[in-house]
Amino acid sequence: MSSRYSKDWQQIALTIKEQAGWRCAKCSRQCLRPDDDITGLTKSERTKITLTVHHHNRTPEDNRPENLIALCTTCHLACHIRQQSNITPGQLSFEFE
Repeated sequence: MSSRYSKDWQQIALTIKEQAGWRCAKCSRQCLRPDDDITGLTKSERTKITLTVHHHNRTPEDNRPENLIALCTTCHLACHIRQQSNITPGQLSFEFE
């Protein structure tokens, strides 16, 4: 089974997260950076402060910057549970360097 995500997805996602300053675009929660010390954090605590990248149109092949947004795990799950995004495409955009 092939992935719907592009081969460079990890780099694209990292770029979006870095441009967001490792903060959730919805709730502004400061999330973990790759080199942060997680000693003493439970799995649940780590999960809450993990930053993910959401596709507004739910199409993993569509990696246009205006379709991607950095969200903490809680906000990302809420978008998928409601089957809609609270942030409209284009509301936040990021420039790739």
